[in-house]
Amino acid sequence: MQTSEDWIAWFRQNAGEQRIDWSIQPVITPEEKKAVLHSLQAWQLGETSDGRHLMAAAHRYSAATDDKAYPQAVLLFIKEEQKHGNNLGRYLDRIGEARISRNWGDTLFRKIRYWNTSMEWWTLAVITVESTAQVYYQCLKDATNCALLRQICTDILIDEAYHIDFQLQRMQMIYVAHNRVARSWRLYFYQVFYYGTITVVWLAHRRVFAAGGVGFKKYLRKMHAKFRKTIQRIPAKAYRDLAAEELMTIKPVL
Repeated sequence: MQTSEDWIAWFRQNAGEQRIDWSIQPVITPEEKKAVLHSLQAWQLGETSDGRHLMAAAHRYSAATDDKAYPQAVLLFIKEEQKHGNNLGRYLDRIGEARISRNWGDTLFRKIRYWNTSMEWWTLAVITVESTAQVYYQCLKDATNCALLRQICTDILIDEAYHIDFQLQRMQMIYVAHNRVARSWRLYFYQVFYYGTITVVWLAHRRVFAAGGVGFKKYLRKMHAKFRKTIQRIPAKAYRDLAAEELMTIKPVL
């Protein structure tokens, strides 16, 4: 398992990668734009958070666990997310469309973030949203033949895979630190939160999912697969460290 210092080194290395050729002129048809624009504007807004509340939670967690490097790793993660927002915003500028400053989905998630002070719930939320982002950006990429937008999506998809690993490792550490009773009810809360959140994301961005060839049933199948690879894997470290009688199996809610 990578340490916070390992992740700092990774984020710094990845920050130097240039996967987007901005000399390419964006070419998007009116039909493609109609299908993705509103959602793209909303998602771009969501990628522009300043991360203040997440950083506050990271500093509290760092002090409690004596993981002094962790806040720096989280800061670099936030900067990478902001890079995504900047790239999407730059694309909107290039196609002559506005960057929006308000959206109901973004407002909802920002209110939730404002009240959240726990690193555990922050990490759960990020794993969930990043999992939906993987499906979203693949659909956005498939919904258009614009080479520039497709490069932007590819760059984000590469980053998101590592983001989920980063958060999942931390979530396993947080989970295993709880006692047996706390672990048991948390697993059920995690899955309820996960499936509730992905439903909201579908409602907010279903046109892009559909344009990318992913209907609701296919979306659920994909997100169920991601649940098994992420949330259901959270107890993995605990499974190695605890006695066999403490093992349990979680059946996802569909």
